[in-house]
Amino acid sequence: MATRQEMSEFLASVERRAFKHAMFSIRDEDAALDAVQDAMLKLAEKYGDKPAAELPMLFQRILHNVVADFFRRQKVRNLWTTLLSSLVHDDEDGGGDHDPLETLEAEAGSERAESAADQVERAQVMAVIEAEISKLPARQREAFLMRYWEDMDVAETAAAMGCSEGSVKTHCSRATHALADALRAKGFRS
Repeated sequence: MATRQEMSEFLASVERRAFKHAMFSIRDEDAALDAVQDAMLKLAEKYGDKPAAELPMLFQRILHNVVADFFRRQKVRNLWTTLLSSLVHDDEDGGGDHDPLETLEAEAGSERAESAADQVERAQVMAVIEAEISKLPARQREAFLMRYWEDMDVAETAAAMGCSEGSVKTHCSRATHALADALRAKGFRS
């Protein structure tokens, strides 16, 4: 059973990465913050009695479900908004009131003893990677983030995504190849 301290430390350690993960999926800062907060609350309320070692996989599965729930609610909300706005405004087009292309600006990493040129290059590479991650298909993006940003192993990722280990490997391979191709196309070399 995870202690209160272990739960608190886990949530603090995963907070930032979970927000990025939610932002890549939802592309709305407020909704991503809400999703992460909901996932953290559900983990603490429903799985506080689980061992600390199980928390990362449980949290990723909960976050995945919260993001999926967001899109389900959004779809229903958009349907009703469209129907109601067409009843109220027969003459007008009911355009959307949000920009789905909004993205999160890349945050600067920790300051290390490196030159300004190295810092700029690192920031450019991270900006390109983040932009390209947001373009990946949802399953590839999810597998990539869990494996390489959350440092989950293949079995944990498969369990969290509800698919086979082979599917996780395929999604990760395709994602890394797509990201490598995008970096090469933009002039970055390894």
